[in-house]
Amino acid sequence: MIKRTLYFFLCFIICIAGVLFFLKNPITTSDTMQRQQQRTIDQIQLKKHVDFLSQIKPPRNFNNLKSLERAARYIEKYWTGLGLTVRRQKFKVEGKEYFNVITRIGTDKSKPLMVIGAHYDVFGDFPGADDNASAVSGLLELSFHLKKLDGKLDKNFELVAYSLEEPPFFRSENMGSWVHAKDLFDQQVKVKLMVCLEMIGYFTEAPDSQDYPAEFLLKWIYPSVGDFIVLVGGIKEWFIMRKLKALFMQHSSVNVESINAPATIPGIDFSDHLNYWKFGYPAIMVTDTSFYRNKNYHTEHDTSDTLNYPKMARVIKGVLAMVLKI
Repeated sequence: MIKRTLYFFLCFIICIAGVLFFLKNPITTSDTMQRQQQRTIDQIQLKKHVDFLSQIKPPRNFNNLKSLERAARYIEKYWTGLGLTVRRQKFKVEGKEYFNVITRIGTDKSKPLMVIGAHYDVFGDFPGADDNASAVSGLLELSFHLKKLDGKLDKNFELVAYSLEEPPFFRSENMGSWVHAKDLFDQQVKVKLMVCLEMIGYFTEAPDSQDYPAEFLLKWIYPSVGDFIVLVGGIKEWFIMRKLKALFMQHSSVNVESINAPATIPGIDFSDHLNYWKFGYPAIMVTDTSFYRNKNYHTEHDTSDTLNYPKMARVIKGVLAMVLKI
């Protein structure tokens, strides 16, 4: 009886260890190899983008079409200033016209396509510095570096600034990312990977500053201090996540964690990447974990001065390495 009890206990421990390994997708220092060429990410430029977007009045929500237009024009102006061609992907919701702002870097159809996206709308009448001006700022900085490598890239990039990610349209076919993903699917476009940037600017070193869904499990294997970035994927992204995480660790000094889990765990599908999953495309999210850390989320306190731009820059450095080398 004792032997049988010990056997079942051992099996239980092995199963738990297996689940934790699968969720966390651990990468060791040896996996990251030696740090390679570093690229400078402009912290001042990142803050400039966040300042502009978060200070648009009235806030850039679905009711304020002129404010959404101001945000879109800012993105368009930056991209055209880099010499990129920009287009609007228009769609109507409840009789009003909204649009995604899209640019391409690389036009060789023999090369695979990678999508990088971030939503530019906000929830309610709030400034939305972290949610999601931080990610749009990162998207613009990525475009700057990718454009400099145009002609030398081994893949094509489609960069998308989405409208209508926020409620009341979240999880509906009215999301800009749903429109974009469906259009790619209808055109039978193959996508190597979609990378969703969702809140990448809030970090804190305060004790016990990090919360989790499924806390009974996740709090035991992830940090209690919110000073890291997270790469989030579904079950199908487990193998590519190992490569992405290793590349991130190799090229960025910001702490990085990863999780691969089903969407039944809250937070796993809390952004635009969920719509690419719906059409069978591999997709991951890069995030500071949103309201599980940032208590300014969806409040008037989500302002530009609360973000950590040096760490934001390191996040973008890691993302740049991921998308270039994967």
